[in-house]
Amino acid sequence: MAVRALIFDVFGTLVDWRSGVAREAEQLLAPYAPQLDGGAFADAWRARYGPSMETVRSGARGYVDLDALQAESLPAVLAAFGIDGVPEAVLADLVLAWHRLDAWPEVPDALVRLRAAHLLAPVSNGHVRLMVDLARRNGFTFDAILGAGYSRDYKPKPALYRDAVAALGFSASETLMVAAHSLDLAAAAQHGLATAHIARPREHGPAGGETAPGVPVTYAAADLADLARQLGV
Repeated sequence: MAVRALIFDVFGTLVDWRSGVAREAEQLLAPYAPQLDGGAFADAWRARYGPSMETVRSGARGYVDLDALQAESLPAVLAAFGIDGVPEAVLADLVLAWHRLDAWPEVPDALVRLRAAHLLAPVSNGHVRLMVDLARRNGFTFDAILGAGYSRDYKPKPALYRDAVAALGFSASETLMVAAHSLDLAAAAQHGLATAHIARPREHGPAGGETAPGVPVTYAAADLADLARQLGV
């Protein structure tokens, strides 16, 4: 079937989380850690991302949004870098660094092209306000905001993919999950969605990123503009 809706992973796929968090950490923490390696700080914080979400996915606690999880994990990251004495207001602003990330260069124009022929929605682990802030910062126009805040859980739990299909009203095979992460795409495919892998070789900075899918996918693209070309828009 023809693709009628695209749903997107956001962190890494549409926006460059590492560069943005590194920039914000270096700026906000400069009075307390003037020699901070922002990239290393971003990597360490991101390393706590999955384990923090697992507390919700496992049922050990009810749903709490990503800002709350990031705030909970931040003190341990600061301690690992030997940083102390940071005021609460600065810590709160640092959590909001995740709301101020920049898109990969081709993404805004590619989304305009894709939206001309498809419905578009994020299916991210970020909550609604986070997605709104990223959309407004980068000029993204979505037709809905789905994902963790909508389904009250975190990927790769089935609800996020099933809820997205139901919300947009097309069949699973007409709904294309777009991500730079093979595990996300594998989970979507288990529920019948079409899948598109976007190569992001700089997602993790020097550590690289996925340059090709590690699982079977419907489309494999060099970037989002390449996916738009493959979809004929």
